[in-house]
Amino acid sequence: MANRYALRMDLPQSWAIIDVFTGQPAVVRQRVMVGMSPQDANALVDQMNIRDVKRRERAERKS
Repeated sequence: MANRYALRMDLPQSWAIIDVFTGQPAVVRQRVMVGMSPQDANALVDQMNIRDVKRRERAERKS
């Protein structure tokens, strides 16, 4: 299953988490995921992809 979220460098040492399906920055709890440190962005993108895979697997089982 393809990852839904990826990292994109906005400026040196400033990263965004992008929804690869839409090409837009991801939004979590009404916060746009831009201007992040490399460490925070890496940790969060992994968590977001894990949650998304679990969500899609649940949806497939229901179909």
